[in-house]
Amino acid sequence: MRAPKQTEPLVHVISIGTLAANPLWDERAAVRTGHATTTLIEAGDRRILVDPGLPGPILAARLGERVNMTPDDITDVVLTSFKPDMRRGLDLFTSASWWISEAEREGVGVPLIVELKRADEADDEELVGMLQRDIAILQRCKPMPDTLVTGVDCFPQPGVTPGSIGVLVLLSSVTILIAGDSVATGEHLAQGKVLPSCVNIEAAQSSFAEAVEIADQIIPGRDNLQIVPSRRLL
Repeated sequence: MRAPKQTEPLVHVISIGTLAANPLWDERAAVRTGHATTTLIEAGDRRILVDPGLPGPILAARLGERVNMTPDDITDVVLTSFKPDMRRGLDLFTSASWWISEAEREGVGVPLIVELKRADEADDEELVGMLQRDIAILQRCKPMPDTLVTGVDCFPQPGVTPGSIGVLVLLSSVTILIAGDSVATGEHLAQGKVLPSCVNIEAAQSSFAEAVEIADQIIPGRDNLQIVPSRRLL
């Protein structure tokens, strides 16, 4: 039997992600399988999973280990971007609503359609199938509203991708930002750096600055929860 409903959201890190290649470690090519940090927000009757980056069976096991839940318990899945390693386990959550920013849907969708047309003209069946799957996923994703539920807001963080977002969790004593790759790791946070792979470095740097300004704690896209340096006690 579940405990009574909490009065404000609860945040759990389900799985800590990693970069395939970390530029701060002088890695120029992939040396590991990258996957996003996955975070769960419990807010009233909603159980919101952010960035299901692990393969489905592994992520299902993590849910059981960390919060004693199954994939069917998840009501909503939010993607901070449409990067493949942010959504590897997405198909596990067939009964949930899928959310992504409207800007990301548009910014990713048009190029996918153009690429699909080219692949079809080149008679590349394998690529056509892959692109069709991506388009089907994107079509199922709904535009993320400004507020998903009380205390859980969409926080635009463009730069990493055209429409990348964070998820802002507003608690009575602390503000937590689930940042996606806008803040990649604790080292990136400490050094004030963004990923060199961002589609727009200037916009990404601006988004990084906004994240540090508004949040007390940040869950990076590829790391565990971090206290924003300016909020640390001396």
